Amino acid sequence: MRDGSLWRALLGVEKTVIEGVEFDPDSTLGPMVVVAVRAWSRSRRRCGVCRGRSPAYDLGQGRRRWRGLDLGTVQVFLEADAPRVRCREHGVVVAHVPWARHGAGHTRAFDDQIAWLAVRSSKTTVSALMRVAWRTVGSIITRVADEAIVGRDQLAGLKRIGIDEISYKRGHKYLTVVVDHDTRRLVWAAPGRDRDTLRGFFDSLGPERAAQITHVSADAADWVAQVVAERCPDAVQCADPFHVVAWATEALDEIRRETWNTARKQAAATRRSGPGHRRAHGSLDRYRGIARSRYALWKNPENLTENQHAKIAWIAKTEPRLHRAYLLKEGLRHVFVFKGTAGIEALDRWCSWARRSRIPAFLKLAQRIARHREKIIATLEHGLSNALIESTNTKIRLLTRMAFGFHGPEPLVALAMLAHGGYCPPLPGRQPTHGSVR
Repeated sequence: MRDGSLWRALLGVEKTVIEGVEFDPDSTLGPMVVVAVRAWSRSRRRCGVCRGRSPAYDLGQGRRRWRGLDLGTVQVFLEADAPRVRCREHGVVVAHVPWARHGAGHTRAFDDQIAWLAVRSSKTTVSALMRVAWRTVGSIITRVADEAIVGRDQLAGLKRIGIDEISYKRGHKYLTVVVDHDTRRLVWAAPGRDRDTLRGFFDSLGPERAAQITHVSADAADWVAQVVAERCPDAVQCADPFHVVAWATEALDEIRRETWNTARKQAAATRRSGPGHRRAHGSLDRYRGIARSRYALWKNPENLTENQHAKIAWIAKTEPRLHRAYLLKEGLRHVFVFKGTAGIEALDRWCSWARRSRIPAFLKLAQRIARHREKIIATLEHGLSNALIESTNTKIRLLTRMAFGFHGPEPLVALAMLAHGGYCPPLPGRQPTHGSVR
């Protein structure tokens, strides 16, 4: 193997001529290898943005360097001329080089390795391992994701989608995310949680492809429902079962707090009878029992511990109103166990039960479910939920924690698309695997 072929393989570059290699053991950055390179003749004089043939403009700022992958413990830099060309579409820009993306200070292999590591490890780990600054990692992630998306239509063929929002930072910072139920991939994400943000997705989709969407699952938020009805009115809207059951859990917790406050006031009143009074001890035990029953009431019966089963039995004996609210919550949860006609009948029976319960919180819940009845029935008929998108949101939260925060939403969106949109490049020198693109 000739030296040029060997160095191209070591550096992970293509369409490149190796002019010379120098080793500098005493540089300010530590020992480094500087490789003088130039692009193949047919790769020169191309626009750095569109790579179209363009006439030369000037020599730019002379020679410059690009950081490459380390050779062992030694840093590597590629050095070459950086002339400018005049593109008909993009004006005067730096000419394209085959070993790096436009505007980057690192080689393509270096960027790809950063992106691959960022998806799988923390940002501080990547920074330390690759010897780059914190902000540089975010810039590289954005650059790699932007290039991966170019030429690929991630919104093509959408039929069944899920829409939800996720908080990514304190101070009510949210992302709106869209997932394809059929491919199980994240297809779109943008900062914001309102109608205008979601309209941005449908603007990218276009009216023709929006008309092809058949099902939309969401959490029954009004801002989602209005935009979906506006942009794809023929799509079936499905209410997510998890969020519907969460409404019942909130109503149950409201009743629990009311019961707890009543018991607390009774305990305070009877305490004046003296610490040894039997009634005072009973009120205090009731107050403490209700306070400690919160998680037992929230959990599904099949997941209860022995002690939590005992708490539910105690509530059934001492707090019949609270226990009735618990049974209503469980009844609504069981509605979604059934499908089709059986599920619709179970929903109607539950609504009748809630209206007869004389519990204000569940009377309001019955009215709320009546408003969203059509979407809930669509869920029972089509079996579509937001479980996939909730799973994606959980993974995005994990990415946020792994990265220890971002200075803006763009790197997070890019990282999410790399990790869950199928755009993550393979490690340099490896063959692309499932879910990776080059």
